[in-house]
Amino acid sequence: MVLPSPPRRSLSGWLFLLCLLLLAWALRSGHLVIPDRWNPWAPLDIEATPNLLTRFKLQRASGDPEACRAALSRSGFRATSLPDAVTGPGCGFTHAFRIERMNVDVGEAFALGCPAALSLALWERHVMQPAADEHLASPVVKLEHLGSYACRNLYGEDGRRRSRHATADALDIAGFVLADGRRIRVLAHWTPADRASASFPGVVPSSNGDHPDANSRFLRALRDGACHYFDAVLGPDYNRAHADHFHFDRGAARICR
Repeated sequence: MVLPSPPRRSLSGWLFLLCLLLLAWALRSGHLVIPDRWNPWAPLDIEATPNLLTRFKLQRASGDPEACRAALSRSGFRATSLPDAVTGPGCGFTHAFRIERMNVDVGEAFALGCPAALSLALWERHVMQPAADEHLASPVVKLEHLGSYACRNLYGEDGRRRSRHATADALDIAGFVLADGRRIRVLAHWTPADRASASFPGVVPSSNGDHPDANSRFLRALRDGACHYFDAVLGPDYNRAHADHFHFDRGAARICR
């Protein structure tokens, strides 16, 4: 019995592979210089305008503790490294930081793993402040949060798997204070996708002279923009448990609701 010979790679295929290898070698060796923002092997730069390589660089930095630490050190955050800790079954954190201040006030400091902190820095720089400028004409000066690390299951219920909060990979954000004194809250200013605000007890129209539509557009821009940098982004449109806050996390799940 004669077995068929394996298909031969065409000459053009070999040439294409050779070109790719030469290009990779030239980039890595420095013989070919391209701007860092278009160089996939350049370090993540929080300040650089996002492009098609940003998510790739974020993933690379997230998987390399030293690269993650270096990128975060250039973010403008006031952050202190935390020792690795195991606080219970499935609970604890590695390569985490105590975030005492972003480029805005955060009130009470919170613990966050380095990958999630990098995502937060990118979101603050390229989503939160641009959205505040566009929709509200005033920068954010304080972020109001509901906490990050907590050794608990999803929704705090027995029998469920551990929350991403249990590994300091998640942050819950409830509101924002602007430089002009306005306070924008998820609970008060979010307009549900189906506009059935009665589905969310406690959601009431603004009573302080704000423009509700602008406030809602601002919050939606924050939620939508977070999906570029976080793995799971949940808000009031997801379920009642998130009626008063955004949940941002880095993990295995990919969801934007």
